[in-house]
Amino acid sequence: MATPARPRLALVPGEPAGVGPELCVRLAQQPQAADLVAYADPDTLQAAARALGLPLTLREPGQPCGPGELAVRPVRQARPAVFGQPDPANAAAVIESLERAGAACLAGDCQGLVTGPVHKASINEGGIAYTGTTELLAAQAGADVVMMLANPGLRVALATTHLPLREVPDAITGDGLARVLRVTDAALRRDFGLARPRIAVLGLNPHAGEDGHLGREELDVIIPCLERLRGEGLELIGPLPADTAFLPVKLAGFDAVLAMYHDQGLPVLKHSGFEQAVNITLGLPYPRVAVDHGTALDLAGSGRADPSSLVAAVALCTRLAARRLPA
Repeated sequence: MATPARPRLALVPGEPAGVGPELCVRLAQQPQAADLVAYADPDTLQAAARALGLPLTLREPGQPCGPGELAVRPVRQARPAVFGQPDPANAAAVIESLERAGAACLAGDCQGLVTGPVHKASINEGGIAYTGTTELLAAQAGADVVMMLANPGLRVALATTHLPLREVPDAITGDGLARVLRVTDAALRRDFGLARPRIAVLGLNPHAGEDGHLGREELDVIIPCLERLRGEGLELIGPLPADTAFLPVKLAGFDAVLAMYHDQGLPVLKHSGFEQAVNITLGLPYPRVAVDHGTALDLAGSGRADPSSLVAAVALCTRLAARRLPA
């Protein structure tokens, strides 16, 4: 198969009853630096276009698309979408769209994947055991992955993701931290072109444990792991107290921050630029970037949903995919 002159990205709107379809319609109104192929139900995309009062012509993949046009590989839903009302009967179509888009990237038909928000409860109510798109794509690819969220001024990777807070300390192990840091370092080198990434590592406890007086995880787990990886050539700073690590003067010295748990790092990132924030899956054989917001069911079909995160996700995925194309 010939390599395309510019990236071809798979685009998955996500939950049909949420804002994903209309955000894809808005995206299709703009010229793109990549060729987009939506994996979705054409009827849902057309319904979203009608709700917004915007033009939408659906094309076959491989056909040139201008503003108001979008290439589609149809994934038919069991029932028509009703904006704002997730239907578990459509769960299988949501999963199929993700699996087909991921398979297209693994096969080289697409060079990157952009995903919209899904509704986990609706998928599980549809009889499909689903923990998250990151986990689904990692299992499909057989890859070891890390979740990173980013905006134009900050990158935050996570040592643990969606865990109850009381389970976090036991989940932080030397081997687990080493895996996350190696994946993060490799992705920053390959995808972001950083020859020697500087990764700030936060402590788990207040004041990074304060020499063991506020917890021993830093002394017993985090510091030995960092020392071992520094011996492998990784440039790691920390462990740092989380309450001061995000000061602008300190962030200027880092390329990324590793937070120990979800709400340690992500509130800061979202406060500093929520509209431009995206979710990146590091470690897959292809770039995958997702929006950093939910299905926004209360806004679906209203035309008031902000497309900024999807626009940013496509722009970043385009850049990452282009880096992997042969010169």
